[in-house]
Amino acid sequence: MAAMEREDELRIRHRFNPERRDRERPRHQDLEDEDEKKKEKPLPRFNVHSIFWILASVGVTYYVEFFTAIKTDYRIEGRWFLLGSSLLIISLVIALYCIFYLEWYRGIGEYEQYNPTLVPSATASFIAAAVCFNIALWPIWSFFTPFILFTQFMGVVMFVSVLG
Repeated sequence: MAAMEREDELRIRHRFNPERRDRERPRHQDLEDEDEKKKEKPLPRFNVHSIFWILASVGVTYYVEFFTAIKTDYRIEGRWFLLGSSLLIISLVIALYCIFYLEWYRGIGEYEQYNPTLVPSATASFIAAAVCFNIALWPIWSFFTPFILFTQFMGVVMFVSVLG
């Protein structure tokens, strides 16, 4: 029993040894070198992942005749679609306010600190819009609806990331 206690004490002593902690902790110089390496090599805009999602989005939109169905199909739940559209517009207005007005015009790069409710509000309205669109379009494509909408969402996000 005493041997086990001694072994535990050595482990604790070894764990909190300041010389060992200094050796294991990355130095400030090492962190600066890593930052410089990241700055030197920018990530490519076009990669397989982005191209896949963009092409998948275009393919799905064409295959399911998305815009024709939105314009002419009577099975769409109109109230849910309008509510989803309204929430999506709210989310986009918040995003445009953050990007154009706060960041470009006023020069506030950290708008989360300027107004911490902007990002959660935009996120909540976008998620609510996604739920509303799923409910509105469910009668057309049934259980494929979430997959279709997610593929289109990822295609738009990847397209925007490729643009800049």
